[in-house]
Amino acid sequence: MVESVALLALLLDAAIGWPNLLYRHLGHPVGGFAKIIHICERRWNKSHYLGASRKMSGILTVTILLLVAGGGAWLFEWFVYAYLGPASWPLLAIAAFPALAQRSLYDHVRRVVDALHGGELDNARTAVSIIVGRDTDNLDEQGVASAAIESLAESFCDGIAAPLFWLLVLGLPGIWAYKALNTADSLIGHPEPEYRAFGWAAARCDDAANLIPARISGLLICIAGYGGWQVLWRDHDKHASPNAGWSEAAMAGALQIRLAGPISYDGKNYVKPFIGNGRSPDPADIFRAVGLYVRACGLIWLITGGILWLR
Repeated sequence: MVESVALLALLLDAAIGWPNLLYRHLGHPVGGFAKIIHICERRWNKSHYLGASRKMSGILTVTILLLVAGGGAWLFEWFVYAYLGPASWPLLAIAAFPALAQRSLYDHVRRVVDALHGGELDNARTAVSIIVGRDTDNLDEQGVASAAIESLAESFCDGIAAPLFWLLVLGLPGIWAYKALNTADSLIGHPEPEYRAFGWAAARCDDAANLIPARISGLLICIAGYGGWQVLWRDHDKHASPNAGWSEAAMAGALQIRLAGPISYDGKNYVKPFIGNGRSPDPADIFRAVGLYVRACGLIWLITGGILWLR
C-alpha cells in the first residue's frame, strides 16, 4: 500500500504543491517544527551553559521533534487504517504530499530563470535568496546561476529523494520524521560556536538520514543527465557535508560546469573547493539544470511505480 501512497503523493505535489492560499491561512507543517526548535533553543541553548549541557539539550530537542513528527504521523496512520483499512491510502497520500517539494523547488528556480532571462539581476538575486543561505546582494549573473543550480541539486535529495525514500521504508512516520530532522539541521545544525554543541544531534541525525538517499540522488542525476559519473566519483567528497556533495558533483558533471568555490555567509568570506572542472555556469545553464531535474523526478516516479508493480 505504501507504494500507492507514494505515487499519489508525488502526483499531488507535482500538480498543486503547497498552494499559497493554504500557506497564508494554515502555514506549513515544517513551520510547526521550526517553532518547536526555536522554543527549545531559547530555553536551552544559552551561552553560559557548558558544552555538554547544550549537547544534551540538543539531543532532547531532536527527541521531542521525532516524537511530535514521527509519533503524530504514526498515530494518524494507525487511526486511519483502523477505520478504513486498505482504502486508507488516498488519505495517507494527502497527509504525506506536503513533505515533498517537487513543485515548490521547480517554481522557485524558474523565478530565478525568468528574472535572469529578463535582465533583472536584482530580482534574480532576491529570488535565489529564498532558496540559499549565502549572501546574494553582490552576486553577478554567474554567481546567481551557480547558487540556483547548487540549491536545485542539493534540494533534489533533501526535498524529494530523501523524504520519498523514508516514506517507502517507514510509511507516513518516516517521511515526517525525516522532514523534522532536516528542518532541525537547516536551523541549528551549523558548525558556528553558538550552534556547534546544541545542533550536534540534529546535524548527525540528518547526515545519517541522508546517507543512502544522497547517493541515490547522485546516481539519478547522472542517469537523467546522460553522464557526469567521473566528476561524481572524484568530487563528491569536496563538499563540507558528507552527503550534499553527491548530488552537486553529479549535477556539475552532467552539465559540464563547475559549482561551489569561494562563498560569503553573513558578510564573511569562505574559501571552498570547486566541484567539477568545467566553466562557471551562466543563466542558460539554470534552464538546462531544471530540465535535468524534471527528468530525475521522472525517474523517481518510474522507480516508485516499478516497486508497486513488482509488489
